[in-house]
Amino acid sequence: MRFETFVALRYLFALRKQSFISVISIFAVCGVALGVGALIVVIGVMNGFSTDLRDKILGVNSHILVTSLRGGIKDYRELAESAKDVVGVTGVTPFIYSEVMLSTRNGVKGVVLRGIDPSTSGAVLSLSQDMVSGDVANLETAGDSPAIIIGSELAKRLGLTQGSEVNLLSPSGRSGPAGFTPRVKRFVVAGVFRTGMFEYDSSLGYVTIPAARKLLGYKEDTVSGLEISVNDVYNVKNITRSLREKVGSFSVYIRNWQEMNANLFAALELEKTAMFIILAMIVLVGSFSIVTTLVMLVIQKTKDIAVLMSIGASASSIRRIFMLQGTFIGFAGTLLGFLIGVPVSLLLKKYQFIKLPSNVYPVDYLPVRLEAVDLFAIGAAAFLLCFLATIYPARRAAALSPCDALRYE
Repeated sequence: MRFETFVALRYLFALRKQSFISVISIFAVCGVALGVGALIVVIGVMNGFSTDLRDKILGVNSHILVTSLRGGIKDYRELAESAKDVVGVTGVTPFIYSEVMLSTRNGVKGVVLRGIDPSTSGAVLSLSQDMVSGDVANLETAGDSPAIIIGSELAKRLGLTQGSEVNLLSPSGRSGPAGFTPRVKRFVVAGVFRTGMFEYDSSLGYVTIPAARKLLGYKEDTVSGLEISVNDVYNVKNITRSLREKVGSFSVYIRNWQEMNANLFAALELEKTAMFIILAMIVLVGSFSIVTTLVMLVIQKTKDIAVLMSIGASASSIRRIFMLQGTFIGFAGTLLGFLIGVPVSLLLKKYQFIKLPSNVYPVDYLPVRLEAVDLFAIGAAAFLLCFLATIYPARRAAALSPCDALRYE
C-alpha cells in the first residue's frame, strides 16, 4: 500500500473520533448517494417512457410510410415487390386510411378507420400481439356483415364486445334526388385490441381492405399507401434513403418514424437532459459537504501535516492524501447511490406498483429501462464532481509551511 493511501485511510477511519467532522462526512456520503440514486431512478423512468412510447407507436404505425402524391396508389403490388428488395426491409403491407363515424345504440364516436391485409400486416404491425379478445384472422371470416376490430377504450365507452354490431358512416357519400346521402354499412365486432395508449385504444378501428374500399366508395383497386417494417429502427434513415432510390419512379412520398415523430422524441430527450442536470445538483450539494469536511480536517490536522512534511513528505504527497480521502468519501456515496437506485428501479420495473391515469398519459404504468451507458455516465459524473471537490482543500493542505505550523507548538 502506498504511503499516501495508508495515511488517507487512517485519517478516514479516525473521523469517528472527531464527531462533528464525522457527521459532516456522513451527510456528504448521504447527499451523494441520494443524488445518484435519484438520477438512476429518474433516468431509468425517462428511458423506459421513451422506449415504451416508441414501441407502442411503432406497434400501431409502421417504421416507414409510403403514400401517394396523387391521392392513392394503384400499382401498389408492384411497388410492394420493389420495396421488399431493399436491404433491411422485413415486411410490407398495404393500407387504407380514413375517418368515419361509428354509431351504436349506446352512442356515436368518430373513428380512425384503417383497412389492412391480415395476411401481411403481421410482419409490420403488432396488432396480433395486442388482441384482448378475438383474432386478426377473424377479419376475413365470411358472413352477412364485414368484420371490424376496435380498441378496448372504444369498446368500453360504447359497451361493445366481440359479436356486437355497429354502423359505420362514411363521409364520402352519394348525391341523389333527396340530396347528399352518407354511406352507411353494418359491421360486426370481430375482436378488441389494447395497446396501452389511450389515443389509439379509444379511436382506432381495423377492417379489411375490400371492406374499407366498399364503405368509402372506391371504384378502383387502390390503397392509401404502404407500411414498411425494417430490421433496425435506428438505421431507418439509411434504409429510407435506399428505398427512395429504389422506388423513385413511382411518384410516392416516403417518411420514416423518426421524421413523423421528431418533435415528440426531441422533447423527451430534452426532458431527460434537463432532469439529469437538475438532479446532478443534489450530487453537487453532497460534494460541497466533502469540501467542508476536508477543509475542517486540514485545519485540525495542521500539526500532523507539518510533521509529515518535516520527515520528508512532499507537497504533492500531502495533496494526494487529502484528494484520496475525499475520493473515498465520493466513491462510498456513489456506490451507496447505486445500491439504492438500481434495486428501486428493478422493483418498479418488475411490479409496476405506480399506476398512471391512461386518459392523461400515453402509458398506464411507470416504465423503467436501465441502460449501461446511462449508469456509467451517472457514476462518472458523480465521481468527477466529488473528485473536483477535493482539489481546493488538498491544495490548501499542500501549501502549508512546516515552520509556521510548528512555530507555536
